[in-house]
Amino acid sequence: MNPQQYIVLIVACLLSTGCGRLSRQESSPGSAENPSYRVENIEMPEGLHAETGGIAFLPDGRLVACFLRGEVMIYDPETTEWSLFAEGLHEPLGILVVNESEYLVMQRPELTRIKDTDGDGHADVYETVTNDFGMSGNYHEWNFGPVKDDAGNLFIGLTTGSSAGIIMDEVRGKLDTSTLVDKQEKFSVVPYRGWIMKLTPEGELVPYASGLRSPNGLCVGPKGNLFSVDNQGGWVGTNCLYHIEEGKFYGHPSSLPWTVGWSKGDPFKLPVEELIDMKTNAAVQFPYETIGKSLTEPVFDTTDGKFGPFEGQMILGEMEAGRLVRVMLYEVGGQLQGACTPLLESKDLRMGNNRLAFALDGSL
Repeated sequence: MNPQQYIVLIVACLLSTGCGRLSRQESSPGSAENPSYRVENIEMPEGLHAETGGIAFLPDGRLVACFLRGEVMIYDPETTEWSLFAEGLHEPLGILVVNESEYLVMQRPELTRIKDTDGDGHADVYETVTNDFGMSGNYHEWNFGPVKDDAGNLFIGLTTGSSAGIIMDEVRGKLDTSTLVDKQEKFSVVPYRGWIMKLTPEGELVPYASGLRSPNGLCVGPKGNLFSVDNQGGWVGTNCLYHIEEGKFYGHPSSLPWTVGWSKGDPFKLPVEELIDMKTNAAVQFPYETIGKSLTEPVFDTTDGKFGPFEGQMILGEMEAGRLVRVMLYEVGGQLQGACTPLLESKDLRMGNNRLAFALDGSL
């Protein structure tokens, strides 16, 4: 490891109360030959609840973040000041930078383009990019992304509904309650809950892959592969990392009735062996609790050694512990598989490490 200063910026969600900065620690066991990391806090502006839905870096090095209660904020590391860019969004859980004055934000009802057209630092245009997916009003119908591939396609992830919530009288999209199993399962009663969706450059939103329970974390790797983390629960025995490919099914039955040409009725009544035969295996299964209970958004280290000796490897956050996780992927027989290990354990990270992004200087 090079004797340089490594810095990690962690923005935490839901159970956390702020942002963190992780830098090289000179004390034991750190040294010029073996540096370690130190967590530092970044103060939140007064009144902002740091329930972080998405973060990204702007071309000029500033950080943009969206928060669950509806704000989009910009942090300037030079002045250490936050500024408000947009507000009034509905539970945004992902952000993608188009340029310094234009972002795509994945909120509960739609994927939205927000723009500052007059240069005053505040968004004055809010445009619907797509809302061609269903909503039942269930609290668990979160939406994640977007991420973008080299062909210009955008990908978003739609979670299933929860038996702990309700289905409202007014829904968006076709309502199909035939697969509700005594309301004990996560369900997909409107299109396309439990799917990864692709938005083409022409603006068409198409179902891409099914069988996800709660895909809280999408990324496109340096080789163009699409990945998603799925969180543990019914039909998902432990947190998984999936290499997402078009037309594949990843194990949770609820989304299957929205497959074009589906004729097998209630998928929960299919023999388990048949569902297993349909399922595409995970690239990595994370040991429950040992590695994590709720793994989050993956990012690849493409910093050319600035961050440390992890070039090309994947790093993920953990919602329920002060932990970062490292994944080493390999292609074996044409399929991706890998190993996982904790990268950092620290009480200073707190809980709720939901979103990660590398800055221009190689910090995370």
